[in-house]
Amino acid sequence: TPHHLFPMKAYIIYENEDWMPPLRRALEARGVPYEEWFVDEGHFDVTSEPPPGVFINRMSPSSHSRGHAMSVEHTRHLLAWLDHHGRRIINGPHVFELEISKARQHAALEQTGIRTPHTRVVTGGPATLRAAAEGFPTPFITKHNRGGKGLGVQLFESHQSFNKALSGGEIHFPPDGVMLLQQYIQPAEPFITRCEFVVGQLLYAITSDTSEGFELCPADACRTDVPAGDSQPASLFELREDVPPELVEKYQALLLREGIDMAGIEFVEDAEGRAWTYDINTTTNYSPDVEQAHGLGGMGAVAALTERCLADPAGKT
Repeated sequence: TPHHLFPMKAYIIYENEDWMPPLRRALEARGVPYEEWFVDEGHFDVTSEPPPGVFINRMSPSSHSRGHAMSVEHTRHLLAWLDHHGRRIINGPHVFELEISKARQHAALEQTGIRTPHTRVVTGGPATLRAAAEGFPTPFITKHNRGGKGLGVQLFESHQSFNKALSGGEIHFPPDGVMLLQQYIQPAEPFITRCEFVVGQLLYAITSDTSEGFELCPADACRTDVPAGDSQPASLFELREDVPPELVEKYQALLLREGIDMAGIEFVEDAEGRAWTYDINTTTNYSPDVEQAHGLGGMGAVAALTERCLADPAGKT
């Protein structure tokens, strides 16, 4: 599409350079003009008017793990400013509050009738976490409320092992001090499933092998354990085509209810075949292995959405 057909451009709000190339390629392939806003610490004039355009929120809750400790807070104020001026934001302020809080995600999932693991929100240090864990059924996991990359996920089979880890300083607390204690769902098979949606449409689902741990990310940039010169390992991710339709419908109802433009939603199945949903990732990254093997294009769908929004920024696209 020629640039002159767009009176405005897209603005990408981000902090992780590694995630940008696929989105850049997808926007350029459709001829969508864009500008990048790298957001960490900084300043902006909140009494001014933002530029006309469509804003793509790609801010990650794990930004602090890459040395960008202020990115999330800066983005919260930036999105509020854009929203007050009526700018179209793909995954706007409400969605971002979900993204940076697994507690909010679980509340939203439960309200939509989607089964989630028993979860307790704990704010404080080791003493508070120890008190919260008293009587909590084992096995359980700890995880950071503001997650991303599986941050802080540790599995405990007993209270004894938990208390030992806590006393030994082996449980690492997030910057905001908010942790989750969560029922551990023993999967029937060692994988989780992630469903990728854009504007309520299921693009595809993938399985992620969990046999090596919980820190899962399908993007190429997340593969940090391959020494230089070594061949790439077999992909941890495979296409899945038998996701229960009733679960997909519930996810679509959730996305509509919460106004989520794009997200990857993750669930695990237990030995009885029950699905337990535990994560909504609105800064989803797509698996290049799966997409190339099956002719899929997640970022292409995001670019198409951006194009539609630019053509009709006041619409409900």
